[in-house]
Amino acid sequence: MQLNDVEIEDTFAEGFKTFACRVLVTALNEKWLREAANSACGFATSMIDCPCEAGVEKYVPASATPDHRPGVILMFCMGKKKKVGDKEVDNIGEVLMERLGQCVLTCPTTAVFDAFPKDRENDDSNVIAKTGYNLSFFGDGYQEKGGNEFPFPTYKIPVMDGVFVTQNAFRADKAVAGGNFMIMGASVESALQAAEAAVTAIHTVDYVITPFPGGVVRSGSKVGSLKYPKILKASSNHFLCPTLRTKVPGSLVPEGIAAVYEIVVDGLDEKHVGEAMKAGIIAATKVPGVKKITAGNYGGKLGPFKFTLKSLLGL
Repeated sequence: MQLNDVEIEDTFAEGFKTFACRVLVTALNEKWLREAANSACGFATSMIDCPCEAGVEKYVPASATPDHRPGVILMFCMGKKKKVGDKEVDNIGEVLMERLGQCVLTCPTTAVFDAFPKDRENDDSNVIAKTGYNLSFFGDGYQEKGGNEFPFPTYKIPVMDGVFVTQNAFRADKAVAGGNFMIMGASVESALQAAEAAVTAIHTVDYVITPFPGGVVRSGSKVGSLKYPKILKASSNHFLCPTLRTKVPGSLVPEGIAAVYEIVVDGLDEKHVGEAMKAGIIAATKVPGVKKITAGNYGGKLGPFKFTLKSLLGL
C-alpha cells in the first residue's frame, strides 16, 4: 500500500485499556501555564515504569475557561487501581494528588478545574476523585469553600501569592492508551522532521495526547528481555534498530533506513485515537525522505483495540 509515495505496511497498532482524567489549569499568562504543564507532565511517558502517562492536549483562550484566564488542558492516563503489598488501592486519586498538589498548586498564579467532557457525566464507569477537597487541607484550617463564582464546588487555599482555586472533584473514565505508528526515514533528519509534523497534526484532534518527549519515541521497546529476563520488564526492540539491521535475524528495518521514530497516542476513546493516528500518518508521509510507515502490536495479546493502518487511511 502506498500513500504519498510512502509504503504503508498492512498491519495494526494495538491499544490497551486505561483510565484518563482531563484537567484544565489556568494561570496569569502562558509562561506559567507552560511551567505548570511541564512539571505536572514530568516522568509520565510510559506505564512500563512511570506512575502514569501524561501530556498537554491543547492550550485554550481565556474566553473558554471558568476564571477567564488563559488555560491548558492536561490528560493523565493510568490504571484505576495499583497493588501495594497484597492490597489494591486507588491509583487515580493518588496520581492526581501528586501531580496537582506537587506541580500545579506550587506553580505561581495557577488554578485547576475538571475538564472531563460533560457528555460522559452519567457514564456508569466514571470515577470521582475528591482531589480538590483533599488538597484543601493544605490550607491548615484557613481554606474556604468557594462561593458562587463558579457553577461547581471549589476550594480556596491560601498561598503566598493569593489563593489557589481548585475544583472540589475530578472525574476519570475508561480510555485508550498505546495507539501508535512508526516512521522510517532515509536519514535521522527526515524521520525526525516527519515525526514533528505528525505530532503537530495529531494535536489538531481533541481528547488525545502524545505522552513521550515532544511526542516522539526513539526507544521502541519489546516486552521483557532476552538476555536479562529477571531484571527488565521491557528492553530495546532490536528488530527496529537500524544499527542492528545486518546483525539481527529477522530485522524489520528495510535497507536504506537510517532512523525509526515511534509516535504513541493516548485518548479518551477509540474514535479520537484513530483520528489522531490518521492525521499524524498523513502528515508524516508528506515529508521527503520518509520511506515507510508501520505500527507496533503484540499479535492482539496486549489489548482489545486494533487500529488497522489500511482502514484508518482508507487504502
